[in-house]
Amino acid sequence: MRYILVLLVCCIASIAAFGQTKATVGIQEVYLAKDDGGGKAGSAVTSFLTNDIPIYCIVQLDSTAPVTVKMNLVAENVPGVKPETKVVTTSYTTKDGENRVNFYGRPAVKWTPGKYRADIFVDGKLLGNLPFEIKAPANMVSKTRSFRPVKPVHNANPPQKNPYIQFAVRTF
Repeated sequence: MRYILVLLVCCIASIAAFGQTKATVGIQEVYLAKDDGGGKAGSAVTSFLTNDIPIYCIVQLDSTAPVTVKMNLVAENVPGVKPETKVVTTSYTTKDGENRVNFYGRPAVKWTPGKYRADIFVDGKLLGNLPFEIKAPANMVSKTRSFRPVKPVHNANPPQKNPYIQFAVRTF
């Protein structure tokens, strides 16, 4: 009789645990930032220069429960890149007690000017995105204005996305 009672209690506990759903973790705050000069994210910004290296994406969660946070860096309107191309995808699974993820990335040389966005996912669910622009510095823009194009050359090989952009994660 004792074994039957223990088995019954275990079955009820299993059914109760199975019926529970994982609490949804949301985003309290998310922003993009330039380097503060000391190797950390500075204030929130919406545009960058091609020489702003690295670029940070800070995701502040509303819970300390472990979740997987993913960021897709998408080229929306970048010369030489097909619109909606995922340039970089990176993710990080938080540990119990962590509620902040600091993504940061750098290209091999400089960023390519254009319009981008960072899509932010928590446990596979898209929770939002951050559109931003990367611009050429003013001195580069003025040099570009004096450029005289020559007859276009058709290239049979389409441009490839830059394999040298790297993103990493820091937690604090």
